[in-house]
Order: sequence, then structure tokens, then C-alpha cells
Amino acid sequence: MPRFNANLTLLFNELDFLDRFKAAKDAGFKGVEYLFPYAYPVQALVGQLRSHGLTQVLHNLPAGDWAGGERGIACLPDRVREFQDGVGQAIDYAQALGCTQLNCLAGIAPAAIDPVLLRETLVANLRFAAERLGSAGIRLLLEPCNTRDIPGFYLCGSRQAIEVMDAVGSGNLFLQYDIYHMQVMEGNLAPTIERYIDRIGHLQLADNPGRGEPGTGEINYPYLFACIDRLSYRGWIGCEYKPANGTVAGLGWIQPYL
Repeated sequence: MPRFNANLTLLFNELDFLDRFKAAKDAGFKGVEYLFPYAYPVQALVGQLRSHGLTQVLHNLPAGDWAGGERGIACLPDRVREFQDGVGQAIDYAQALGCTQLNCLAGIAPAAIDPVLLRETLVANLRFAAERLGSAGIRLLLEPCNTRDIPGFYLCGSRQAIEVMDAVGSGNLFLQYDIYHMQVMEGNLAPTIERYIDRIGHLQLADNPGRGEPGTGEINYPYLFACIDRLSYRGWIGCEYKPANGTVAGLGWIQPYL
């Protein structure tokens, strides 16, 4: 049976962030993820995890000026030093939080930069991060995202991500497969998950269109969960969706699985 964790950036956001940990626990979740921990003192986050017996499943590497519209810096040739410094900061947080995997967002591709240089920069940065994280006992994940929600995002398909991973050539780099993003970009969800299951380190979900909870859109999630079970996936599935009418009111879909 799949293990679901709550994404606290999107779920329970009717509450202050630090109050969302208890809400997740009360709703039956045993693990949490969120985009970034860096705005909070690490001990405050550690305290919430310990108080509520929660596993920190995932967070992202620093991704530039998020509020200003940046969505990662890993492909940007003029931000390599910043990326490398962010890897160190992420490791510090992850080790304190007991988090064993970190996700990398490639970023939005500037139109003026040669696509070959963007790819070379991304590959070199991933190689650096995979080695540094591996030495710390942390897995590196790489996530393709859809270009409807994030126009110009550099990494936007599962096959493209696998090709980049092959170019990196590290045993410590895994695919973060977001079901919602990939439904938007390419569909064919179950066969793609089956094809890449040995390289998937983490799954995330939301329905499409609207990025709501399972059951609000077109994706046949009961079928997909059965497929994932059949493939003996042992990782987590992050619930990264926008609740339609409040988080708790929209959790009926998950009750058979908790």
C-alpha cells in the first residue's frame, strides 16, 4: 500500500506553517514535505517533527528568488557558485531534520542562453550535488515540471530528465516523478512509471486540471495506486495539491490508504 506524506506548503495552509505539522499528524499522515525550510530556524522544525512523530520526507535545494518568480537555478551558468553554496545549506538542514532526500529544481531557461550551455551547466551542477549529498548519506532527486504552470521551465519531461541523469552518470541521482506535472506534459502515466520505477526516488500527486485532490479531475488514481503497489514501490508519495474546500474536508480520498 502506498505511503502518503503531506506537503505542508499546499496542505493545511489555512494554518500558520508551524501549526501544520500537528494538523498533518491529526489527519493520519506519518511524513511531511514542503518546498523550503530555510526561512525557519532549524530547531523549530526539528521540534515540530519530534513533537508529532513525523518523518521529514523531502525538501528542495535552494531555488533562487522564489517570491520573485525564480523556480530553480541549477541550469543557469552565472549562478553556479550560488548553487554550490545552496547545496551546503541544504545538507545542513537535511541532516538536522533527518531528511534523506533533497530535490533539485532546474530553473527557467533564459531565452538568450545557448541550450547546450544550459544543459552542460545542469549536468555539472547535478554531478557536484550528487557527490556532495552522497557523502552525507542523502539522495539527490531531479524533478521535471510542466510548462503550463511554469512557462519556460527547462526540464519538462520524464525522458528528458532520464537523459540528463544518464549524462550525470551518478548512482546517487533519482527521478522525482510528479504525476500532475507529467499528466499535463505527456500523459501515459502508468507505463511511464513502470518503465522508470527503478530510477524513481519519490512520487508526488495532484489531479488535473486544477491541481486539486485525487478525484477532482481526470486521473484514475485508484488504478494508478494499484499499479504502483504492483511495482513494489517502497518510497513515499507526496500529496502536493491545492485542496478544493479546505484540507480536512478534502481528505476522503485518502482514508482507505492511511
